[in-house]
Amino acid sequence: MLAARAYKDRKVAVFGLGASGLATARALVAGGADVLAWDDGELQRTAAAEAGIPICDLNSTSLEGMAALVLAPGVPLTHPEPHEIVKRAQSAGVPILGDVELFQNEIRSLNPDACIVAITGTNGKSTTTALIGHMINANGHRAEVGGNIGKPVFDLGTPRSDTVYVVEVSSYQIDLAPTLRPNIAVLLNITPDHIDRHGTLARYAAVKARLFQHQLEGDTAIVGIDDVLSSEICTSVCGRKTATLVPVSVKKSLGRGVCVLDGILYDSQSGKTDRSGDLKGLKTLAGTHNWQNAAAAYAVGRTLEFAPDRIFASFRTFPGLAHRMEIVAEEAGVLFVNDSKATNAEAAAKALDAYDDIFWIAGGVPKAGGIEPLASWFPKLARAYLIGEAAPAFSKTLSTHVEAVDAKRLDAAVAAAVQAAVQAAQEGRRPVVLLSPACASFDQFKNFEARGDAFRDMVGAALKAFKVGGAAA
Repeated sequence: MLAARAYKDRKVAVFGLGASGLATARALVAGGADVLAWDDGELQRTAAAEAGIPICDLNSTSLEGMAALVLAPGVPLTHPEPHEIVKRAQSAGVPILGDVELFQNEIRSLNPDACIVAITGTNGKSTTTALIGHMINANGHRAEVGGNIGKPVFDLGTPRSDTVYVVEVSSYQIDLAPTLRPNIAVLLNITPDHIDRHGTLARYAAVKARLFQHQLEGDTAIVGIDDVLSSEICTSVCGRKTATLVPVSVKKSLGRGVCVLDGILYDSQSGKTDRSGDLKGLKTLAGTHNWQNAAAAYAVGRTLEFAPDRIFASFRTFPGLAHRMEIVAEEAGVLFVNDSKATNAEAAAKALDAYDDIFWIAGGVPKAGGIEPLASWFPKLARAYLIGEAAPAFSKTLSTHVEAVDAKRLDAAVAAAVQAAVQAAQEGRRPVVLLSPACASFDQFKNFEARGDAFRDMVGAALKAFKVGGAAA
C-alpha cells in the first residue's frame, strides 16, 4: 500500500468509503493527515472504522479549514447537480480532488521518473488496461495495474526502477484529477455515455480530453480516431505540439500511427509502414473492438521500446478478462465463451460480430430497445437459447430469423446448447456456444459476475455429462 504524504499534519475530508475511498483514507492516515471520513452507508462506515479511519458525519461538519475534500468518483460533482458536500466545499474554498490526483502526486514525489500509463474510453478500457499490464510483465518490467479496473490506486506497490503504473481512469476520475499528467495517455473511443453525470455528450468528451491537457514534451498521446469526438480530440492534441501523438484506427490506413486492417496490424509511427503482426488468430482478442484495444496496447509497447515480436508474443498469451468474451473451454470442436458482462445490446454486438455459427444464450432482465439493434448479426446465429424475463420478447424478435428455444433457466440453456453445438462440430462445423445475454442478470443472479461464474461451471458439468452419456463418442 502507498501512503499519501502530501497532507501530513493537515485536515482532509474524505467523502465516500467504497473500495477506492477506503484505500485513499487509509493512505492519508498512513501519510500523517488528520482525516475525517464519512459515507452515507452504514456498512462502509463500519468497515472504515474497523480499518482505523476516523469517522465523522461530514453532512453536519464544517469544512472550513480543510486542506482538501477527497471525493469518491461516484459522488455527483456537476450533474444532475453537485452533491451538497461539493457545494459546501466550493463555498468554503476547499479544493475537491479524487484518488487518482493524490496517487499521481505521491508517485511523482517518490520517483519523478516513474512511468504512468493512463487508459480511458467509453468501451474497451478494462481489456486494454489488462492487456498493457500483461505485455509489460511479459517484457521483463513490473506492471502495477489498477484504478477503475478494480484495484484501488493506493493499493498498488511503491515504484521501483522497472515499475510501470497502468491505470484505468473513468471520466469521473479524470474530473477529480485537475493536474493529471500521464507519461503515456490512451483514449480509445467516445460514444454516448454518462450523460446524466456530465450533462451533455460534449462535456463528457471534454472531460475525456483532459487526459492530455497537461502532457509535456517527451510524453505520448495515443488516440483512437474511429469516432467523430475522439478524432476531434486527436486534432486538438496535434495542435498543441507537445506530446508525441500516435493515432490509432481499425477502419482506415494511416500515414502515421498504428492501424489494423482485416486483422493485420500496421505500424507507421516512423513514417514508413511496417506489417507488424496478425491479430486474427488470437482468440482472447477476437473482434474489431479488440483489435482496437490491441493496436492501442501495441502503441504503448513501442513507446516503452518493446520489440514488435515481443509485443505480439505477449498478446498470444493474454488470458483475457473474466466475463468479457472469456474463453471458458474449447472441447469436442466447440468454443465456449462467457460474455456475461454484455448486459445490453450494444455490448452483445461486439461478441456477435467476433464469431460465426453461434449457439447464442441470451436473456434476463431486458433493457430498453431489446435486441432489435442486433438484427444485422442474426444471420450468424445457428440457434438461440433464451432465458429469464426477456425470453418471450426476444423470441418474437428472432422468430423470422432463427430458431429460438425458450430454455427459461441458464442450466437448461447450457445443456441444450452443448448438445446441439457438439453435434454441429461432428458435422464438420466450427460452432461457438456464446453467453452474451444483452440483459441484466437480476431475475436469476446477483450480478453479471455470478451469472458468468455459473455459466463456466455449467459448461464443465454439461460437457462431462455429455461425455459420460456417450453422445460425444
